[in-house]
Amino acid sequence: MVHFGNDWDAILADEWSKPYYQNLRQILKKEYATQRVYPPMHDIFNAMRYTSFADTKVVIIGQDPYHGPGQAHGLCFSVGPTVPPPPSLKNIFKELQTDLGKPIPTTGELTDWARQGVLLLNTVLTVREGCPTSHKDIGWETFTDRVIAELNRKQTPVVFLLWGAHAQRKAQMITNPIHYKLATVHPSPLSASRGFFGCQHFSKANAILEQHGLSPIVW
Repeated sequence: MVHFGNDWDAILADEWSKPYYQNLRQILKKEYATQRVYPPMHDIFNAMRYTSFADTKVVIIGQDPYHGPGQAHGLCFSVGPTVPPPPSLKNIFKELQTDLGKPIPTTGELTDWARQGVLLLNTVLTVREGCPTSHKDIGWETFTDRVIAELNRKQTPVVFLLWGAHAQRKAQMITNPIHYKLATVHPSPLSASRGFFGCQHFSKANAILEQHGLSPIVW
């Protein structure tokens, strides 16, 4: 049983007994015992711990955690406060500076966004060191799809920032007309210049929130 310490506990209470999750749990027990896996076990569910269902106003969907030492801590694109920002996060900060005129942050830790209602959700929540997507298709997608499905039922507007093809595949799950979907290419150096730079998703998300009487995010 996982405890989030907020309303996700009740919302996801039936998930832990499902066969897919029981199988996933056994796989993870073996992986953490025999491999170097990120993030640390106690950080796996930080996205939901930092951002309750009720507080969620913006969702950023990532793929799987960073696979280098000390990077991943359970929030997509975020790294620990002493870890240099990886290339995609550097590009996120560049767009933030261009869009809102804000200085480049001195840390790559995004917990302040999460505490304001930005759910930083990877679709796969663990990874082996040095092996991107190594925990793809072991069950995490079923779990995170449930999280997205619950957010789709939310009766206050949520802005989904869908960066890259992987995140955009989740767009079909977001059918509630009160929600918003902003899509562009991934902030990776391989694609950022093809549409991520200049997308203005930070100001656009805040404009949507303010339009609905919700407080904007201090990005």
